[in-house]
Amino acid sequence: MLEFTEVDRFIPSSRGFVGRPPKDRVALARAFVAKAVLDLPTTEALIERLQVDRALCRICGFERFKHLPDASRFSRAFAEFSDQNLPARVHEALIRSQLGDQLIGHIARDATEIEAREKPASKAKAEPAAEVEAEPAAPKKRGRPRKGEERAKEPKEPTVVERQVTQSLEQNLRELPTACDVGTKKNSKGFKESWVGYKLHIDTADGDIPVSAILTSASVHDSQVAIPLMQQTSARITYLYDLADAAYCSEVIREETRRQGRVPLIDHNPRRGEKRPFAPHEAERYKIRSQAERTNSLLKDNHGGRHVRVRGAPKVYTHLMFGILVIAAEQILRLLQ
Repeated sequence: MLEFTEVDRFIPSSRGFVGRPPKDRVALARAFVAKAVLDLPTTEALIERLQVDRALCRICGFERFKHLPDASRFSRAFAEFSDQNLPARVHEALIRSQLGDQLIGHIARDATEIEAREKPASKAKAEPAAEVEAEPAAPKKRGRPRKGEERAKEPKEPTVVERQVTQSLEQNLRELPTACDVGTKKNSKGFKESWVGYKLHIDTADGDIPVSAILTSASVHDSQVAIPLMQQTSARITYLYDLADAAYCSEVIREETRRQGRVPLIDHNPRRGEKRPFAPHEAERYKIRSQAERTNSLLKDNHGGRHVRVRGAPKVYTHLMFGILVIAAEQILRLLQ
């Protein structure tokens, strides 16, 4: 796994800087990859495993140190990797090198809840507007307009999805809220469930390979991340079909998909009118969307998705992206073998 992902190439060199060089950063980065591979719940568990497993200690590169780093050094290194966005950059480079020149058939888009051990951020209260003496506005006429009478219509503000189509990926990512808050969704049995934390939105390619991931607040609706995910994935790979459930039912998303030369297979939301079924060939392709569910399950059950011990969106995203990196590398290696 370490040889395939080449994490060492993305550790910045400390040559030329003032102070003692952090010689153990490469070994610590490799250790965090091992933590995601072995699904160890805490950093203390990782240190205990390194103390008894000489082979793992040697693979990570700690055999040349007299003593293993303590938990505080692991914590400082993790904060540095979070500032550098290390696992996300390694994952992007892996996807571009392995899938960038391939034609991918389907991208399955979905979001999964991430429970966090922190309090939800308090919403800022709107400050009362300063009293300003202004001319009273003309009262609006009530009722229907008379025959031949035309009334001025107030222009509607564009929705979040409509605004995202005209913006770049960087602008869209900046506008997405990332604070910890409360999210609610319906489970498979139709009952509502709530959690405190975040949402991880993932694009999964054929072969159960996650190619893009964006972290938002738990209360963000799935459809508000469809356009940024589409922009991020399109910059990395070439694919043909967008598969998504009814949470992404929007004509704006469908039209943007067609404009980029792909086919949208998005389940229709019955709340927007009578449910429109797929054509037989579309229904057969839509079954491939289960690859998104398998990726969510792999992340939570095998690679640290249920063991979020850090706080703050940047560190939570870094922790999860180590798991996404491992899943992508494992699935690509499985296909190559």
